[in-house]
Amino acid sequence: MEFKVIGAGFAGVEAAWQIAQSGNAVTLYEQKPVKKSPAHKSDNFAELVCSNSFKAIRIDSAAGLLKEEMQRLGSLTVPIAKKCAVAAGGALAVNRDEFSLSVTKKIKNHPNIKIVYSEETELSFDKNVITIVATGPLTDGKMSETISRVSGGYLSFYDAAAPIVTAESIDMNIVFGASRYGRGGENDYLNCPFGKDEYERFINELVNAEGAVIHDFDVYEGCMPIEKLAKRGVDSPRFGPMKPVGLIDPATGKRPWAAVQLRRENSQGSMFNLVGFQTNLKFAEQKRVFSMIPGLKNAEFVRYGVMHRNSFINSPKILNKYFQVKSNPNIFFAGQITGVEGYMESAASGIIAGINAVKMANSSSMMDLPPDTMIGALSEYISDASVKNFQPMGANFGILPPIEPKIKDKKERYSALADRALRSLERIKDENNC
Repeated sequence: MEFKVIGAGFAGVEAAWQIAQSGNAVTLYEQKPVKKSPAHKSDNFAELVCSNSFKAIRIDSAAGLLKEEMQRLGSLTVPIAKKCAVAAGGALAVNRDEFSLSVTKKIKNHPNIKIVYSEETELSFDKNVITIVATGPLTDGKMSETISRVSGGYLSFYDAAAPIVTAESIDMNIVFGASRYGRGGENDYLNCPFGKDEYERFINELVNAEGAVIHDFDVYEGCMPIEKLAKRGVDSPRFGPMKPVGLIDPATGKRPWAAVQLRRENSQGSMFNLVGFQTNLKFAEQKRVFSMIPGLKNAEFVRYGVMHRNSFINSPKILNKYFQVKSNPNIFFAGQITGVEGYMESAASGIIAGINAVKMANSSSMMDLPPDTMIGALSEYISDASVKNFQPMGANFGILPPIEPKIKDKKERYSALADRALRSLERIKDENNC
């Protein structure tokens, strides 16, 4: 069986490394230096184009747990990152040039990895070839067109994503479950009811909040930032995403003045997004202003709203949890193009794609990481057919099944989630002789 990996970013190098470490030959295709995107400057692999931080290192954090799981699965990038670390408090930050150079040397020196510098534009459908596509969020040109044909729907636009909060941080003494006019189940939506005065205070803070960098692009009317809509008039949101029609607050027996609806983000109901609240506010401002929403005073935000250019496939329709194309099992995807968000998340998806590509070649059962592991939860998220309006997701504890019985103290809860995840991971490793 022939193995091909397209793209030498975080996902691509991890996928190639896993295949090579299993004793198989693999060809890694990289378009640099033949062609570079505007974001890339270096010719080295796994280039850091934004921050040089891989977030928290402690295991009782979502980012730290992710890296620990990756290292236990034989990650290439995590040990190198630790060797290239620079002082960053509790975060794992690296000297970006040293890190990328070290990754490149490791890949180039592996006897099972052949590197081809070429801009690939087509995918092989030969049953004797397994391909992992790790071309990144800036995929364009002919490869973008090819992926579009393979995926049956390729998303390439400026993201307009609403914030997501954990279910257990929502105050259910204030929030009530109901669909408009009783259509659908009462748990389909949660509703945050406003009185007139608190609505007007909220709108005042919203329109005066500090925005992030203004982008030079237009957005569709349906994707308009909530703060921009509010600037059209104090009642504009109340006749838009905050309309109260069809809702009765059981606490008052009346229709609220306005309401923010929260919609399930995953099938477990552990996360909810703020419907219609795509925003360009700075993250700190989102936390401050959106915490004014009734029932969200103590909300834990697992993802803030964003508006930026990104390209990714509609993974829940296209991929299974092994990062494998359902309709073309010899093709896998990995990295941000799948909808995982972040350096290490991309690398983790490459690890899983690489492991399972080898298992497929050997006609072995796929490595099935349970959803109580961080990598398993991300794999479940990108393949969860119940997810509507699919948007990228990074590592966070909100995507893990809750601990039962509930642990109120956040630090203790996170520690328990991490302990459970690592126990599950070790069990799966034993079952797979890893």
